[in-house]
Amino acid sequence: MNRQVRRVSAMRGCAWLLGGAFGLATLAACQRAAVPAPPQYFPSGIPEAPFSAAVRVGDTVYLSGQIGLSADGSLPQDFTEQARQTMSNVGAVLKQAGLDFNDVFKCTVMLTDMSHWGDFNRIYVGYFAAGHLPARSALGANGLAKGAQLELECLARARPAG
Repeated sequence: MNRQVRRVSAMRGCAWLLGGAFGLATLAACQRAAVPAPPQYFPSGIPEAPFSAAVRVGDTVYLSGQIGLSADGSLPQDFTEQARQTMSNVGAVLKQAGLDFNDVFKCTVMLTDMSHWGDFNRIYVGYFAAGHLPARSALGANGLAKGAQLELECLARARPAG
């Protein structure tokens, strides 16, 4: 009987596969071994918040919506200050997950007053490298948590572990 040895590069931890029935059994074992890692949760740091600041699932980090709350729990009245603090809060969550704004690929902006669209854009673009702006959606909201004027939710690519 002619046995062939084939390299299987797509299987983690299974570099060589022998032909025939043994090869099929080895392939099945390799597929079972490639179990995805469980989600990784990053706490919000807000005692009363019933959510995580971010959750990593596979190669994606899902950031919860951030508003402009300061470290002392206050919310600035001024829209521009809320926008800056919101971006700072997003940056802090990214850092907690070992990431930065360069890893963000999608954002959703919620504004209670769409007339602030331009004001937010002027602040937002300063956090990203030129030509590398994430895909984005924006919508008007009837109201946001704690009376915030804007909320920003993002998706980021997770960097390989190690």
